[in-house]
Amino acid sequence: MNSIKKIMGIVWIIMAPVIIYILIWGAFHNINSTGIKDINKPIPWIIIITIFTPIAFGMMIFGYYALKGEYDHLPESSEEL
Repeated sequence: MNSIKKIMGIVWIIMAPVIIYILIWGAFHNINSTGIKDINKPIPWIIIITIFTPIAFGMMIFGYYALKGEYDHLPESSEEL
């Protein structure tokens, strides 16, 4: 089970920058001054990128700790804390 946690840690670490890249690429690709839809305006993209960037960094931190082995032994009762 611990090997799965470490593999998933690597997945989280890799997935976070990829998600940020896809969001920024989508923003540059979809923002258009002649567009009339909401996806063509920069404000929704700024909001989306602003919200999901800290979430992606949190995924990277979570993956780092999983890869480091911090989640190998989880407490089963409050006495173990």
